[in-house]
Amino acid sequence: MNYRHAFHAGNAADVMKHAALARVLVHLAKKDTPFRVIDTHAGAGIYDLSGASAQKTGEAEAGIERVLEANLPAPAAELLAPYLDTVRRMRAEGGARLYPGSPALALALSRPQDRFVFCELHKEEKAKLERRIGEDARAKVMVQDGWHAVKAHLPPRERRGLLLVDPPFEEQGEFGRLVEALEAAHERFAHGIAMIWYPIKDLRAVDAFRRDVARLRMPKTLKVELDFAEVRSLDSLSGSGLIIVNPPFTLQEEMRIILSALSPLLAHDGKGRSRVSWLVPE
Repeated sequence: MNYRHAFHAGNAADVMKHAALARVLVHLAKKDTPFRVIDTHAGAGIYDLSGASAQKTGEAEAGIERVLEANLPAPAAELLAPYLDTVRRMRAEGGARLYPGSPALALALSRPQDRFVFCELHKEEKAKLERRIGEDARAKVMVQDGWHAVKAHLPPRERRGLLLVDPPFEEQGEFGRLVEALEAAHERFAHGIAMIWYPIKDLRAVDAFRRDVARLRMPKTLKVELDFAEVRSLDSLSGSGLIIVNPPFTLQEEMRIILSALSPLLAHDGKGRSRVSWLVPE
């Protein structure tokens, strides 16, 4: 699978992932002390959904565009407001079809005292990232293999923060690398938050991945998954998953509320299925 951000920006998987990311950032910002975000596969930072890459797939139409137009239930709308308001504000200021990737969303939902490391190995994507968010003095943009970033940047000086690992799944063995990244992150930053994204395609591979994560026995490991299509082919993305270690204590219920509203909007059949549960409890 090639999950290059530009082709899939704003799709159902992005909406689910960024909704969770926004909630984590909101909770981190409740304390005055600074935090650091380390994004191992940062991408270009901001995407133009009218551009050739996004238009080639058209996935945003069934993702962020559908959500922005929806009349969401009040509890979900309130929880989604930091994320969706960021999208609306970016479009009002810069263009009607812009969409914030994880770096832009993180910067928008943070404070002057917070710091960021954005790693991107593809030089073209890194150049775009620098042009779009590189002027922000809080952020450091690095050409670095995201898998090496975990050991290189943990623990953060601030002793608070989030590790986000969202690989493109361009190579074999990415699930194994995710498990290794989680284990290394926990060894170096046991009380920090780690958020790992994975595609749901090959159910046997996903089941094995879940079991491998559970075997790490990291307390407070939350699983959040959204199915938006039936599994018909190993080449077709049918769902999106997150493993979140040390989530804010309210995140489990928040994601249940959010996904109950988003599932029918994002699902191909108008129904959708979501799962929010502990792989390893506290």
